[in-house]
Amino acid sequence: MEIASLAQQVSAEEWQLRTDLAAAYRLVALYGWSDLVFTHISARVPGPEHHFLINPYGMLFDEITASSLIKVDAQCRQLSPSPFPVNPAGFTIHGCIHAGRPDVGCVLHVHTRAGVAVSAQRRGLLPISQQSTFVIPQLAYHDYEGVALRPEEQPRLQADLGDRTFLMLRNHGLLTVGPTVADAFLAMYLFESACAIQISAQAGGELVEVDPRIMQTMPAVIAMATKGQGAQIAWPALLRKLDRLDAGYRL
Repeated sequence: MEIASLAQQVSAEEWQLRTDLAAAYRLVALYGWSDLVFTHISARVPGPEHHFLINPYGMLFDEITASSLIKVDAQCRQLSPSPFPVNPAGFTIHGCIHAGRPDVGCVLHVHTRAGVAVSAQRRGLLPISQQSTFVIPQLAYHDYEGVALRPEEQPRLQADLGDRTFLMLRNHGLLTVGPTVADAFLAMYLFESACAIQISAQAGGELVEVDPRIMQTMPAVIAMATKGQGAQIAWPALLRKLDRLDAGYRL
């Protein structure tokens, strides 16, 4: 399906955000984290209007482009034309997190096999890998309440996430937040990797857990490991990878 370009119809800031968000959708598909059309990544549009971009419900993640992303308001009313609707369950989760966390520019949610498997384990994510040590100090949990369609669940989602970066949705999946699309994506890469490692490790012998004292040093370690650049240490390289494979996300 051909969708007309919005490159000349939106601000330069919004177009850059659309490009980054479309890239995140393509990367989620590339890394095998998508669940057909049933998960979501949202981003806050710059400006005072409290508008957001989210995926058209019905497009696979490897089809999404900068122009096909749908702009919605805080009540999930569509503000940009699209032949596709918006998934209401997606905005039940994303809308309340954006409302409760003005510091969050992007919310990324997936239903990966490893993530759902760990979310169903009583102890959740275990401190058994280097990847888990980056996640656990900023990890929160939210108990399963059924498919996220009811607005009364939203205050509990907000409270459970608090000021954390990672949220494990029990029996459901994984969620990350960040000030930028790049930050939320890199956080999810670590989160999903830690879960996949845990499931693999549990198939073997007795597990060795990381010394809890190591966790206390992680913020300084992360800053050092990324040369103070955070997610930007990897994001440009990921965009180059996408451009080599298929630059169509930029349309």
